[in-house]
This record gives sequence, C-alpha cells and structure tokens, in this order.
Amino acid sequence: MEKGVTMTSVQVEEHHDGNEAGQSAAGQSGEGEGYQRGLGARQIQMIAIGGAIGTGLFLGAGKAIHKAGPSLILAYAIAGLVIFFIMRALGELLMYRAVSGSFSEYAREFIGPFFGYVTGWTYWLFWVVTGITEVTAAAQYMQYWTHDSIPQWGYALIFTVILYGANLISVKLFGELEFWFSMVKVTAIIGMILICVGILTIGFSDAGDTASVTHLWDQGGFFPNGIGSTLMTLQIVMFAFLAVELVGVTAGESKDPKTVLPKAINTVPWRIAVFYVGALIMILSVVPWTEFVPGVSPFVAAFDKMGLGIGAAIVNFVVLTAALSSCNSGMYSTGRMLRDLAMNGQGPKFFTKLTKNGLPLVGTTFSAALMLVGVWINYQWPGEAFNYVVSFATISGMWAWIMILVCQIKYRRKADRGELPQSTFRAPGAPYTSWFALAFIGMVIVMMGIDKDARISLYAAPVWALILGVGYLVMQRGNPQASGGKAESQDAVK
Repeated sequence: MEKGVTMTSVQVEEHHDGNEAGQSAAGQSGEGEGYQRGLGARQIQMIAIGGAIGTGLFLGAGKAIHKAGPSLILAYAIAGLVIFFIMRALGELLMYRAVSGSFSEYAREFIGPFFGYVTGWTYWLFWVVTGITEVTAAAQYMQYWTHDSIPQWGYALIFTVILYGANLISVKLFGELEFWFSMVKVTAIIGMILICVGILTIGFSDAGDTASVTHLWDQGGFFPNGIGSTLMTLQIVMFAFLAVELVGVTAGESKDPKTVLPKAINTVPWRIAVFYVGALIMILSVVPWTEFVPGVSPFVAAFDKMGLGIGAAIVNFVVLTAALSSCNSGMYSTGRMLRDLAMNGQGPKFFTKLTKNGLPLVGTTFSAALMLVGVWINYQWPGEAFNYVVSFATISGMWAWIMILVCQIKYRRKADRGELPQSTFRAPGAPYTSWFALAFIGMVIVMMGIDKDARISLYAAPVWALILGVGYLVMQRGNPQASGGKAESQDAVK
C-alpha cells in the first residue's frame, strides 16, 4: 500500500470505532468535521431529485431532439442506467465513510493524495463555473418580465448576494431553498406529463386531433438520423445529469446519512424514468419530433402546440428556478470542497474556518466573489474566451464521476480482502457495473472529441491539468507534509 493510503485507512478504522462508541455526539456534528447535521430526509430527497433535473432538460433537449429524434428517449434511458451505477458506487462509499469531502476524500484515500487534490479543486472549479453561468442565465431570464428595466448585471448581483447570504445563515436554509426550487421543477414536469396524458386519452386542446404515440416511429423511424446521430447527443444527455452527485457532498450534514442517503440514491431509476424518459415520451407523442428546433425549449414548443399561450411564461419561471437552484448548490459545495482541501493541507489554512453555525465562511465567500467577477467578465466580454471556460464544466463534472467509480472498485477490492469494513450499501453488480460505467464515460469523451461543437470542452482540460500540476509542486515545496493528506499532517503534529 502507498504510505498516504495506509495511514488514511488506519485513521478511518479509528474513526469507525469511535463513531460506534459515541453515536450521540455524531448526531450534532458532521463526523467530527465541525459541521451541523441540519439536512433532513425531506430536504435530502429533493436535493437528490433536483440534482438530476436542470436546464439541460428544459432547454438543451430541443437541440438533442433535433439531432436524434425519438431515439433520444433511448439515449436518456441508457445514460440514466449509467448514472444509477455511478450513484450506487457513490452510495457504497458513503456508507463506508460519510464525509463532506466525499469523492475528493475517497480519491485521496484510495488512489493517492495528488488525485484527491485534483478532484477537490476540479469539482470546486466545476461549481464556480456553473455558478457563473447559471446566475448570468437567471439574470437573462428576468428580462422576459422586466424588459431591461433593471440591467442584467443588477439581477446577477442581487441573486448572488441573496444566495450567498442564505448559505451563511444555516445549512437548513440552504436545504429549504433547494427543496422549493426542486419542487417547482418536479411540479412543472409532472404537470406537463398529466396534460399530455389527457391530450392522448381525451383529446382536448389544439393538439388533440394530431397527438399519437405513433409519432415515436412514423416520422422517419425511431432512429430517423441514424444511430450515429444518437451517439453524438450523449454529451448533451450526460450534461443534463451533471450535479446528481451533489447528494454525496451533503453526507457530512445529513441528520441520518445511513438511512436517508441510500433511500435518496435508490430513487434515481424512477426519477430518470419519470422526469426524462416519461416526459420525452409524452412530449414527442403530442408534438412530432420534426417540429422541434435547436434553441427552443421542447416544453415551450409543446405548450404552443397545445394552444396554451402561457407556456413560455411557465417555462421561463421554471428555468429561472433551475438556474437559481444550480447557483445555490454551487455556493454550498464550493465552500465544503475548499475546506476539505485545506484540512488535508492541499489548500490555504484559512479555508478551514467555520462560523458558529458550522458553515465554511471563508471558502463560500471566496467562491461567491469569483462568481461575481465571472458575471462581470461575462457582461463585459461575452466572447470566445469565456465560452472556453464555460464548456469546461462538462468534462470537469465527469471527472468526479470517474473518481467515484475508480474509488469504488478499489474500495471493494480492499473490503473483499478484509482490509476494510464492508459497506452496508453494496453496489449491485460491482465491480462490473462500475467498469461498464467507466467505459461509457470514455465513449462520451470520444464523442465530444469528434463533435466540433463539443470539442471545445476538451481544450481547457490540459491547461487546467498543467495549472494543478504546477500548484501541487509548489505546495509540496512549501509544505512537504501536504502530499500525504490529513493523516500524515496529523501524524507529523504528534
């Protein structure tokens, strides 16, 4: 075993023994990390649901439908299965050790300190970039109602300050905001599905005379543009699922992680079946896929076909809440990731500070400030340079998924040898399902390289890797103990 990994494993086993002896103490603080367990089952469930529903479905699906036709339904179903494998792999790790650092901490333990460092900083960047784009998008959505009466940067500033303040009051308030943001998205999709079911069965609205499930195959077939076109939409499909892993970051602040988290993860299949596969089947049965165009929300197109003029306003409100939800999640996760890095000697020590309410003040403030700078840059120079940064979100988000799968494979191997305790929530079919998911992600990355529109996502990766590599070398020179993570740092203190 590697030096850093062995020491971390010892620390983990000591942690488990202490946890069994003092469960009541752990009920108030996040596994000795200083966090407060303020997220209940209701909030965790909605965070898990909301993480899988974003603007990728409400807006991005229009472009994917135009490319793949009805076969997009199959693409979402297969990708959804892969996401379930990823989440069950994460669940197995979480039940082995529920920590706020989540996949960064697991990468540090099972692969090595450098990979924990890369994963933590990459996931932090993912949410900063996502926060920048989403708060800017939210400001643009507000123009639908206000028509430039308030400048775009003004809304961006207002939203950022409000969400920043909410994240510094209590983790429970963050959970409540996510609960209601997710509720809006869920209600919108279920409402759309019920309306479509009514049109198909009763035949009301302007679409009643033409609506039919035969639209799924009689407009050029199920694969109207060929299987190749369907494969090329996979990066759009996977982008829609980014942030589903956020539930893992909440582990250190969940009131009852060993009960709540498995339940939330096990809802992934029906979430995807209803909100993606079910919604697309209904929409494409009411509106033939040939009527969708890139840049137009499939929900807006469906409402227009039904003769419901309020459709655009409804969808605009929903995507506004989706954008604010994503920015809120960014505020939450970035502070936790920076603190985890700092506690392991892989980031500035001042990021370890918590408020009396157990909130990472410095890390959240630093991330929120960068989001504001990004909004200003986007407002001043909305050119290609900014697009390069934004497109990096997809590949950086998938890096977290890769680390989850690799760590689960390594953990299962150690657990089966008796070197680590078995998880109470084993991933079914692992490690084969994890290998399959890794191969699928690899195929998506290859597809991104082939597609000239998505290829830009890969250009920034080597640059970011170089920055991280140089930063790691500088960090090692300044603090050699940082290369071994938390365990070595603590051992050095002893």
